[in-house]
Amino acid sequence: MAHLTANDLTRTTRFAPSPTGLLHLGHAFAAITAHVAAQGGRFLLRIEDLDRGRARSEYDTAIRQDLEWLGLRWEEPVLLQSTRQQAYSGALTALEQSGLLYPCFCSRREIAEEIQRAAEAPRGPEGALYPGTCRALSAHQRALHLKRGDPFALRLDSAKAAASVAALEFTELGTGPQGESGCIRVEPALLGDIVVARKDLPAAYHLAVVLDDAFQGVTLVTRGNDLFAATHVQRLLQAVLGLPRPLYAHHRLILDASGRKLSKRHDATTLRALRETGLGPMEVRRSVGL
Repeated sequence: MAHLTANDLTRTTRFAPSPTGLLHLGHAFAAITAHVAAQGGRFLLRIEDLDRGRARSEYDTAIRQDLEWLGLRWEEPVLLQSTRQQAYSGALTALEQSGLLYPCFCSRREIAEEIQRAAEAPRGPEGALYPGTCRALSAHQRALHLKRGDPFALRLDSAKAAASVAALEFTELGTGPQGESGCIRVEPALLGDIVVARKDLPAAYHLAVVLDDAFQGVTLVTRGNDLFAATHVQRLLQAVLGLPRPLYAHHRLILDASGRKLSKRHDATTLRALRETGLGPMEVRRSVGL
């Protein structure tokens, strides 16, 4: 399918936070960047609330309040990923029927041990990749695991998926972490055989995001450089599922004093806390270089 350009349609961008904590300056920069990139087109808000163990409605409310305080406006209704389970299930069925999925019965500990034993474990931009242990299981071995009721995740067989489509590329309007821009050749195996679903998760991030972007008509995906590598496997999923190909614009990350990306995990100062100190929206914009 031919990719969309800014001249083909009114540009549609989105900001898609997870309601697992309060927004910080990194989120503010990402949201404002997507809002500006819409250029009078459509700016959408999507709440990625699939992690039912951590997602909280109070964080959803706080996200909307922070974005409104920043002066951002979006189309209603806001899409909640938790309402999209039927679509995710249908995509998983299609991938399974195409022979592109396999059950992985490995625990995180077993995967780590297998990587340590391997003389040359496959590696990606974020470290060691899943070594493909369960990809090599026979039908009989898989049946035994399933009969015992062993927990499993569903993984995409990246080699089979790549072989089922022509050579792929994506268009980068921003600048990737290594200065990448323009037409980028896709490396289907860059992230290995990714997990696309688990028992406690109807669709993992990579599958959910490509389905939701297509459903919402997103034509330009703006996001941080930490997700640049993810574009490779997401283009692969778009191709095997027959989804439209958006443009991409990755942007710089907002770092703390030690040079580390701001994150909820590392207790980055929240927008709410900054607001309570008397800081205004324009000061927030200036603080992130806008």
